Amino acid sequence: MYLIREALAAAGVNADLFVVHDGQQATDFFDKSDTDNEAPCPDLVLLDLNLPKESGEDVLRHMRNSPTCKNALVLIVTSSDSPKEREATLALGARGYFRKPSEYAEFMKLGPIVSKLLTSSR
Repeated sequence: MYLIREALAAAGVNADLFVVHDGQQATDFFDKSDTDNEAPCPDLVLLDLNLPKESGEDVLRHMRNSPTCKNALVLIVTSSDSPKEREATLALGARGYFRKPSEYAEFMKLGPIVSKLLTSSR
């Protein structure tokens, strides 16, 4: 999470971040948005596919069924380079796929990608 925050800050992305630690917390987050008018619905979701309890693909499928959050932008941010996972998530409406690199400078490219997604959606 530290590197994601750093990449966003370096790209000048000023956003409220809501962090969940597993797939169940993510689906609960979207469910709360559907039932509580005070609960936030994100403009953009950075979604890892390798989550405990529920997979990122299951979370994305659940989110797409949410009346409130179904249209949120989704960027997959994962260590997986599986073509099958990439195709499945793009078919579910993910707007991009960022494979987590091992080099710091490459990871910092995440910030401009997020900035561009947020700018193009407005």
